[in-house]
Amino acid sequence: MNLKETSFGEFFKPSQLTFELKSRDRLEAIEELLDSLVKQKLISNKKLTLTRIVDRENLEPTALGHGLAVPHARVDTEGQMAVAVGRSAEGIDFAAPDGRPVHLIILVIWNPTIPGLFNHLFSGLASFLVRPDNRERLFNAREKNELYNVLAQIPLAFPYEDRIVNRASLLKKLQEIELKIRRAPEAKQEELQKHRTLIREELDQSLLARFDLLMDRYGYAVSEVIDGVCQSCNMSVSTQMASAIDESNDIYICENCGKYLVSPGKREKAASKEKSEKEKAAGEKKKASHPAAAAATRLGQVKKASPAKAKAAKTRKN
Repeated sequence: MNLKETSFGEFFKPSQLTFELKSRDRLEAIEELLDSLVKQKLISNKKLTLTRIVDRENLEPTALGHGLAVPHARVDTEGQMAVAVGRSAEGIDFAAPDGRPVHLIILVIWNPTIPGLFNHLFSGLASFLVRPDNRERLFNAREKNELYNVLAQIPLAFPYEDRIVNRASLLKKLQEIELKIRRAPEAKQEELQKHRTLIREELDQSLLARFDLLMDRYGYAVSEVIDGVCQSCNMSVSTQMASAIDESNDIYICENCGKYLVSPGKREKAASKEKSEKEKAAGEKKKASHPAAAAATRLGQVKKASPAKAKAAKTRKN
């Protein structure tokens, strides 16, 4: 099957859609969707699958924001991929980055023997869901068939040639874990290795091969872009690329140093801005405290006052 020409409907049937979830919290909702997959005989080991999904959620929440979440795990399935979708009118707390409750959950279980399959699916979903008008079509669906028809028509596409569509935050987190493993005591190695495996299983082999090569050669593979500048080589990226990277989940590659480029989080941005402002203030303070600068300041004050003094002197003379 050519994934470039298929749609979400190839992996997702009406019987795998729950139009109104009964669950009110994240774990219950995931279990409810897993139960629907068990009934369809799309998965056989619910306990193992649930464990893998929960491990992935604990590593990093899978909510995308805007009322959407895509919990997932890489587990042996009866076929290529098992998908279940659930809608919640009231909304469920999924620890979303925007703090909003999730109203549509797309649960994905895929087979380890088919690397990259989830990335193709996620690429198509992300490209569709990023548009507000598409999200409105989903949330405004009044009955099950209407919702299914919107979902089934979502096109699936390969990543663009100049970027790798994936969760950039995952690749950044993998680098953090790899660096921690190098210096962590033996007691913490097992937990770090577990998290490392979870992330690596979710990423394409081509992505990981380049990541490992960069880590071996330079000690790190992922760099943030701040104010349009790659923080690895301190070279400016193109305006178009900088704009695309800003707050994006896509991964780009620096044309100068070859590192993967990601957008810094809001906290990192705020910290960078605060640091820049402090450095600027410190520089101005230092400049002002310099003897020559102080003398220039006094001279300016004298010059500023001299017209008034001249007028006063003229009045006394008269």
